[in-house]
Amino acid sequence: MIVDDSSSARTALSRLLSADPGILVCGLAGDPFEAAAQMRGDLPDVLLLDLALPRMDGLTFLRRIMAQHPLPVVICSSFTAAGSANALRALESGAAEVIAKPTLGNAEEWAEAQVLLCDAVHAAASTNPRRKTRPPRQGTEPGPKLSADVILPHLPPNPKAGPPQGQVIAIGASTGGTEALVQVLSGLPAGLPPILVVQHMPEHFTRTFAQRLDGLTPIAVAEAQSGDRPRPGQAFIAPGNNHLLLRRSGAGYVLDVVRGPQVARHRPSVDVLFRSVAQASGNKALGIVLTGMGDDGARGLMEMRAAGARTFVQDEASSVVFGMPKEALACGGADSAVPIKRVATEIRRWVDEIAWHPAGKGRVRPA
Repeated sequence: MIVDDSSSARTALSRLLSADPGILVCGLAGDPFEAAAQMRGDLPDVLLLDLALPRMDGLTFLRRIMAQHPLPVVICSSFTAAGSANALRALESGAAEVIAKPTLGNAEEWAEAQVLLCDAVHAAASTNPRRKTRPPRQGTEPGPKLSADVILPHLPPNPKAGPPQGQVIAIGASTGGTEALVQVLSGLPAGLPPILVVQHMPEHFTRTFAQRLDGLTPIAVAEAQSGDRPRPGQAFIAPGNNHLLLRRSGAGYVLDVVRGPQVARHRPSVDVLFRSVAQASGNKALGIVLTGMGDDGARGLMEMRAAGARTFVQDEASSVVFGMPKEALACGGADSAVPIKRVATEIRRWVDEIAWHPAGKGRVRPA
């Protein structure tokens, strides 16, 4: 069911979703009261919900749904600074996914919006406890599925690529990843090797998410910018709608933020970050794939492992969606899966094994 106060938006979203044979749009509503009236007969498997709605805002409606009849909700809204804060509250209130309301100015934007929207709905549907199994996707995938080659050429593995004190931790996540990252980063001490994160989320929202993490963890967290030089005690979140790459620079590293096409149907893409880490850090890196739908990160993690990096994934029992971790295991990107509550412990264990000695102590604020 689609709940949006704009009739044109409801029409466009319905067309985008209906192009996937595995999705049936069962209802359209202009506000929460209209939606509630339709839902008295039968609950949808997934609710696509705007936040800016008349008569009752979307966040209040979401909280009432979760209190009375919990079901998977995908927030589809426009994200200003205030909108991003509300979207973060929506995730904390139980929303399965947050995506930006698509712009549909040309055929390329239409195709990207269809992939993003349909994948978000399928991911949300797979979290629905009322569905015993997730029905297989039908039909053909919309458009080509590009690899990291379109952003960064593939190179042979080079375990000795990184500088002497060039340890780096790279993490990729999607559906369910926001809360998983809070749990992981809040369990880490200050002064660890720099952490680079790709979490699939919209533009502008990543800055709000980074600010939230910065206030909850002993690590200094910021949205990445081109030219940032990762140092101990810092974590950088890939900005929404951009790819994040790590590049060797003298005795250290520098970050590049680039636009480019979607890779593995995502921008930012975990595969892009992981490939860049494999090429820049070699065996001095740790790669982790957390909860999420799809296969983004699987090939990149395999490349990191081939370069000598330590790799592992979140286990199925603790994953909201066991898609990305499962694919990483299947292709040989990792040979172990750990519960989310043990991920921080495994990171600290890796740090102890490499005898990490940070250049400085305590919390280092990103410039």
